[in-house]
Amino acid sequence: MSLPHEMSLPQEMRFVDLPSFGGPEVMTIGRRPLPVPGEGQVLVRAEAIGVNRPDVAQRQGSYPAPRDASPILGLELSGEIVAIGLGVSGYRVGDKVCGLANGGAYAEYCLLPAGQILPFPKGYDAVKAAALPETFFTVWANLFQMAGLTEGETVLIHGGSSGIGTTAIQLARAFGAEVYATAGSSEKCAACERLGAKRAINYKSEDFAEVIKAETGQGVDIILDMIGAAYFERNLASLGKDGCLSIIAFLGGAIAEKVNLSPIMVKRLTVTGSTMRPRTAEEKRAIRDDLLSEVWPLLEAGTVAPVIHKVFAFEEVVAAHRLMEDGSHVGKIMLSVG
Repeated sequence: MSLPHEMSLPQEMRFVDLPSFGGPEVMTIGRRPLPVPGEGQVLVRAEAIGVNRPDVAQRQGSYPAPRDASPILGLELSGEIVAIGLGVSGYRVGDKVCGLANGGAYAEYCLLPAGQILPFPKGYDAVKAAALPETFFTVWANLFQMAGLTEGETVLIHGGSSGIGTTAIQLARAFGAEVYATAGSSEKCAACERLGAKRAINYKSEDFAEVIKAETGQGVDIILDMIGAAYFERNLASLGKDGCLSIIAFLGGAIAEKVNLSPIMVKRLTVTGSTMRPRTAEEKRAIRDDLLSEVWPLLEAGTVAPVIHKVFAFEEVVAAHRLMEDGSHVGKIMLSVG
């Protein structure tokens, strides 16, 4: 490297290699040259990395990286800026930042677009900071920007004990919403209620649509859903008039057959959804700016905080993915880079 704004850096870095698609055991630790920041990018030396459900999907071969993105797994990390590309202002070498990566976070060094990085919230260490970007970008974009959640509304969060779910419950409560959540055990339901859910529904023993009808009378205003087809008809039944269903994943399938769509018309429902990867740099920057102004003060005040289930060493990435697939965790699974 020969950039003017950089530290003395090694020639190579460790990264999580994916020689083939498959189970967690296909991942190995490899070595490759450090990436070089281009215009509008910074190079961050990783201190902590978040493990997310899309990483599992990419490892399995069902969530390919975009052509212009790093093929290395990983969507979020925190650490220290060690080199800065042209056209980047407002940041210096040595700054501690966390950020949303366009791939490449499972490595000792990662390129981040300057529009997708944020400073550590005051009082945060690297692990807590790295637990923020992927879930907070996703929840803010889908629950607040697209679905328009506002004070006094009611929301149902599916997968309430996941990283996305624990983030969504807290943010919805912080902005004055009444929150319901689903989870797969009594322990997970209790965790959701501790985070602010008025009622957590054990989907293994209860029908969430029946519970929502009994609890609200008319249905909720917004549903944040990561299940998809398996929940689609009951989601429509669980929404009140002018309600919005926001779909962010298809863990229960993407194709819904023989579904009664009439509630969409009768109740004037909106069905929307998104995934983060195809969003433009400008859209991601706008989410980042909202998070910095609206959410970072809540993090610094302790009103909202990431829920961290377990921290693995970087070399233990296989075990981290096995825990993600096992589904017994509540909150985030993290990697620490020594």
